[in-house]
Amino acid sequence: MPTDRDPEGTNRQSLAAHEWAEVENNPEFRALVHAKRGFIFPATAFFIVYYFALPILVGYWPEAMSRDVVGEVNVGYLFALSQFVMAWIIMAMYVKRAKVFDGMVDRLVAQVRGGAR
Repeated sequence: MPTDRDPEGTNRQSLAAHEWAEVENNPEFRALVHAKRGFIFPATAFFIVYYFALPILVGYWPEAMSRDVVGEVNVGYLFALSQFVMAWIIMAMYVKRAKVFDGMVDRLVAQVRGGAR
């Protein structure tokens, strides 16, 4: 039966504090955390730099950003539109990588459940 703590109703067995400590020391868990951090932090840093590059470039180099490319469309407009594209690319990269993370989680959960019983 679904509950607030178990919305899927799978009757998941909760872990005690010492069992969580074992999970934290598990090499597979550490590899999962390392892999997630290895993607999330660089992707976030890249996007923040890319996002704030537009106002910085417009503020310090307006002549370069106002250069027309096609008709009245200038470099600044293209850069601003590219941010939407970049957000979707990063999202697609994360979705692809999340499948790998999910596999790592499934193996870890199976190991923990198998060892706990």
